[in-house]
Amino acid sequence: MKYWLVKSEPVKYSWDDFLKDGWTYWDGVRNYQARNNLQSMKKGDAVLYYHSNEGLEVAGVAEVIKEAYQDPTTDDERWVVVDLRPKESLKYPVPLSAIKKDKRLNDIALIKQSRLSVMPVTKKEFQTISSTGRGK
Repeated sequence: MKYWLVKSEPVKYSWDDFLKDGWTYWDGVRNYQARNNLQSMKKGDAVLYYHSNEGLEVAGVAEVIKEAYQDPTTDDERWVVVDLRPKESLKYPVPLSAIKKDKRLNDIALIKQSRLSVMPVTKKEFQTISSTGRGK
């Protein structure tokens, strides 16, 4: 299993929207590195769901339920989507400010590559953030 973080602006598609829908395909990615990350995702991989621009926090945990396929929002074959399903709302959303202060997260891509919308995280980073969000 691998671990990932995806970003969404809550005004466009929030964690609450995701919960209501029950699943979504992760579309609109137009950055090659983010696209390559989508292509690397496997069914069952765990995903942190991050609110960007507003909120600036990890709001929940999702999982990959379908691997990469053609993005249905474009005819351009270079772009793909994966299907995600919400798994768990975090009791305490984990703000970016807390992530930046946690020494265990010094190397997380969220800080190092802040503009990337789909990024890998290590198992330790995933566990640190999800445990913090659970209040543990």
